[in-house]
Amino acid sequence: MDLLRNAYSNSSDEEPEPEPAPSHPFHPPPKRPRPENHAISIPKSNCSSYPLPTEAPVHGRYVSKRERALLGLGSPSTKVLDPANTDPSASTSAAVSCMASLLDSDLPSDVVSLLRHQTKGRGRLGLIQERLSIALKGHTKAVNTIQWSESHAHLLASAGMDHKVFIWNVWSKNHKKARILSHHNTAVKDVKWSKLGWHVLSCGYDCTSRLVDIEKGVETQVFKEDQVVNVVKFHPENFNLFLSGGAKGQLRLWDVRTGRATHQYVRQLGPILDLEFSLDGKQFISSSDVSFSNISENAIIVWDVSRQVPLSNQVYGEAYTCTCIRHHPTEPCFVAQSNGNYIALFSSNPPFRLDKYKRYEGHGVSGFPIKCNFSLDGEMLATGSSEGSIYFYKYGSSELLRKTKAYTSPCVDVAFHPSISNLIAVCSWAGDISVLE
Repeated sequence: MDLLRNAYSNSSDEEPEPEPAPSHPFHPPPKRPRPENHAISIPKSNCSSYPLPTEAPVHGRYVSKRERALLGLGSPSTKVLDPANTDPSASTSAAVSCMASLLDSDLPSDVVSLLRHQTKGRGRLGLIQERLSIALKGHTKAVNTIQWSESHAHLLASAGMDHKVFIWNVWSKNHKKARILSHHNTAVKDVKWSKLGWHVLSCGYDCTSRLVDIEKGVETQVFKEDQVVNVVKFHPENFNLFLSGGAKGQLRLWDVRTGRATHQYVRQLGPILDLEFSLDGKQFISSSDVSFSNISENAIIVWDVSRQVPLSNQVYGEAYTCTCIRHHPTEPCFVAQSNGNYIALFSSNPPFRLDKYKRYEGHGVSGFPIKCNFSLDGEMLATGSSEGSIYFYKYGSSELLRKTKAYTSPCVDVAFHPSISNLIAVCSWAGDISVLE
């Protein structure tokens, strides 16, 4: 016991016992202050450095708040103009010229009655006259594309190399130029009507796609990219979504509600020439330029919209560039305008085979961006040509029904009216727009 007591005792009896450390009462750490709602400033991306957009969730799956925040921060910055804080008069005077009314009140009464009561019926070629009944003059350079408005069937939009988008009130008795949009500072490649009101979406060489409210004269959104945007296409089921394809081969799916890219379809492609959705919107077809590449199988690719993967890239094996893709309005097939001076026919069901026994040939393309279009019932296929003529083919037999001389310059685009079956609009490489009725 003495040994144990000596081992645990102090070495010296004079040395005082160490006093225990004073105990302090425990104070919990202060609570974290509640963060205030401050706007997150996202650095603007220039045209040279473009961040890849984050992956969007599959339609129908629950998205948590964290995922929604990441989706919001991962996409490129987009300029969104608030119409409430925008002076419409200033915007109109700067980029929109209001020439006339957009309404149909200035139209002849018989035309108004025809537009309001005409039902989609069988297109009869005999009702299409050979003469150019209406000529629309305004563009000073080549017109790249034209499109009728489905909700306002008296309006026609056109995009030109003169940096302008024209909105035509085609049958107006006074002024046929309803609006002149000058938001792009370079050539405009494409224009599409939105089905959500008085809006048009245009794209061009200024690396942007622009959504404009033509009624108020306000540019509502600008979608910036790092490439020349060649084509835009609205989703057939969800009108808030649209595809864009550009000169660097990049494909993006945008949401106009957020102003951000939700999907990106990655593949080594040449410049995108055209895009087309399937009838149900679950797939889309892309056409790209393969003239600078030995990989001709990438000329036409069928993509899965939600999974962002190609379903088939061996659709078209010939070494020709296809300038236009159009899906049949009712049948499971689509056509492609080939630089081989013919229109090829494909199945839109896997494995997306080329119909080797049917093609629409007789017209010339010669490197121009010649487009084609189906009639309302899908029984007729019309196309422009490099020699300035309009060719009408029978869809079922690929027989040439008629050839109509329209211009001395190349006829670039043709567009059937959305409700009047015997009406078609055409445009030329010289800047002319005409309506055949």
